[in-house]
Order: sequence, then structure tokens, then C-alpha cells
Amino acid sequence: MGDVQDAVVLATEFIPPSVQDHPLDLHNGFSYSHYSHIPSAVTTNNAGTQGTPVVLGVDEAGRGPVIGPMVYGIFYLPIELQHSLLAETHHFDDSKVLTPLVRAKLMKAVCTPKTDLFQSCGWAVKSLSAQDIGAGMFKNGGAYNLNAQAMDATIELIRGVIERGVNVQEIYVDTIGQPAAYQKKLERIFPTVKITVEKKADSLFPCVSAASVVAKVTRDVSCEVLYSGITANRTAEELDEVGWGSGYPSDSKCVTWLKGNMDGTFGWGPECRFSWGTVKDMLELQSQAAKQVEWLDDDKENNKLSQYFGVSAVGCVKTEDAELRDWYGASIGNDFM
Repeated sequence: MGDVQDAVVLATEFIPPSVQDHPLDLHNGFSYSHYSHIPSAVTTNNAGTQGTPVVLGVDEAGRGPVIGPMVYGIFYLPIELQHSLLAETHHFDDSKVLTPLVRAKLMKAVCTPKTDLFQSCGWAVKSLSAQDIGAGMFKNGGAYNLNAQAMDATIELIRGVIERGVNVQEIYVDTIGQPAAYQKKLERIFPTVKITVEKKADSLFPCVSAASVVAKVTRDVSCEVLYSGITANRTAEELDEVGWGSGYPSDSKCVTWLKGNMDGTFGWGPECRFSWGTVKDMLELQSQAAKQVEWLDDDKENNKLSQYFGVSAVGCVKTEDAELRDWYGASIGNDFM
């Protein structure tokens, strides 16, 4: 019984620094980056000398959900430790095949000083908020799509590590889509690094497996924190709801939550991706609570400002003097003019 209780506590109460250090960003719907310390086992480039050669893995979590951030994670360590430390000692694997408890334990070990993972491994995440994902996809007719946003997040994280003096020699990336085109673009940006982009890389390369764990735990805890913030002021009766589930549009719990928590004017908060078809359909259905809003066309000539303040008693447009008398409210009369 004690083991079960410990498992629940570990899975729900361990908040990694990638979430704990960014509460305002998370609740306000802002994207952010978080970089770990550079581990003691990794020396950096300094005064013309090269630091420890490291291998770096890249993976993401939360590409498809309608709720919560998409998180890109990177994980790096000395090349010779990739298999012995990650695969053989700690049994990292694709995060989807690990239980939430195992993922939480691995993430906690990575973040705990004096552990072998803490001393040998560095990591970073880029959390792309639901609000920013939607804004990007609506911009310029959808030109800044999810693939472009994912590529920019990957490049930013790799650059961030290199700029910190880490000697990155090999990069392995898990991808959805065409690996060859993705790899060529990264090779143009990082020409001195050996780069491998493959589908299912999170199950082939231990550093990518570790990156998938970092990204997955960060996203899952981010969603828990977001949900707790939304429900903080609700009564016990209101909290009997089933929650928003996994956040995927195929999840009936998620769809039920969206339908039951839609504001007629604002829809939802920054936790929701408004560019997803599920959300747009709900907002456009007449049976839903959403209100129709018509926006003025900025290209049309604006009316004279005085027209918004009414007409004279005889139905004529007010004179300039009358407009001035009424500017701050009711007419003050001619006696004061």
C-alpha cells in the first residue's frame, strides 16, 4: 500500500523546474524556453580549446492536442555515456511506452543534484503555448504552420546549447513528416555537426528517448498546473466533472470539457488552441453558446467622430459649437459659452 501511495505522490507532486520556474508564462499563455545547468561531466569550449564532445537528442510532446502547450525537449551528455548511462543503467525509452510513474522518476533523477544523471546530462525545453500556436497558424493565412513552429523551436534549443559553449558533435532528431528535408535544413544551419533525422528516433537512440521523457513530463505537468489554476475557485460540486482528459480532440472527456466550459464571448482561455478544427466547429455551431461578432472593416473610411454623439433636437447634425458643449456629457447651455 505504501508503494502505491508513494507512486501517486511522485507522479502528481513532482514539478520539474521547466514548469516550476515559469508560472506566469504558463498561466498567461506565453511561450518560453528553459535550460538546465551544464553538467559537471561536460566541459565547455574555452579559449580555443574544445570541450567534451556530446551527443544531443531532440523530441517533442503534445503536437496533436487541442489543449495545452507543445513542448520540444533536447537532452545531451558525453557521447561515450549515451548507451551505458541512459539505455543500460536507467532504461530510457520512448516516453509513450513508459508509465507516468517511470517518466516522473526519471525526470526527478535528472533534476536531483548528486545523481549520475544530474552530473552527466544537460537538457532544455521550448514550451510553445496553445495561444501562440494558434496565433502563429492564423497569421498570414496559415503560413506559419505547426511544422515551421516546430523547426524554429528545434533550432532555437540547439543554438542555445551551442552558444553556452557545449561542444555538440552529434544530433539525433525524431520527426513527423519527411526526415530528409528536415535533415538537410538542419545541416545547412549546423554544418559542422553530424545530424541524423529519423522517424521513431525516440525508440532508436537513447538521447532522443531521454529528450522525449523531458518533453512529455514537462507537458503533462504543465497541463495539470493549468487545470488546477482554472478550477482553483470552483466549488466541490463543480469539481465533480471528469476534467479535460488527455487534451486530444479524439478524447471524449476533452470534447465534453470544451463544450461545458465555453464562454460566449471569449471561448476559452490561453490553454486552448483556437486554430484547431474542433474548436472552430464548436464556436461556429449555432446551438453553442458563442456570440456572433462583426468587426468593422479597417479599409473603409471612418465616419466623422461627432456622428457617434447623436443629432440635434430638430434632427439635424449638430454644429461645431453644439458638439463642443456636449463633448463631456449633457449640454451646459449658452449662458456659459
